[in-house]
Amino acid sequence: MHQQDNSTEPDSPQRLARSRSHRLRTAKEFKACYDEQRAGDEHLLLFATASGLPYPRAGVSVSKKHGNAVERNRRKRLLRETFRLQQHELPVLDYVLIPRQSRKSTLQEYTSSLRRLSQRLERRLRKRGALVQREHANGPSDNFVD
Repeated sequence: MHQQDNSTEPDSPQRLARSRSHRLRTAKEFKACYDEQRAGDEHLLLFATASGLPYPRAGVSVSKKHGNAVERNRRKRLLRETFRLQQHELPVLDYVLIPRQSRKSTLQEYTSSLRRLSQRLERRLRKRGALVQREHANGPSDNFVD
């Protein structure tokens, strides 16, 4: 029996898949985020910068202060899953997600933090002109909506 491709449906796995192009991979990409804007709450510290790409990208950084490798990898998985599920709802920026040490947050807590903090960072970047400036430098982009 042949299955149909349901990639146009909102909850299809293919639409929510996270490809290599949706990740921050180089130190230069991480540094660009660290140098631009940051926001945080009790669950998450989020850095962001405009990318000029038509989709958001994310990188995750979990230090050894969070525990052994098992615990660090668990937090990384939670943060990657949070981004994967929310990527189509987020402003089109590059993000670095860093969990707070003081709490062992859940997927739902990370999700609500990511939504709230990404909106805050988008407003700050617009106010500073970073989204408009990069839009003109790289051509039209989804970063700026009237």
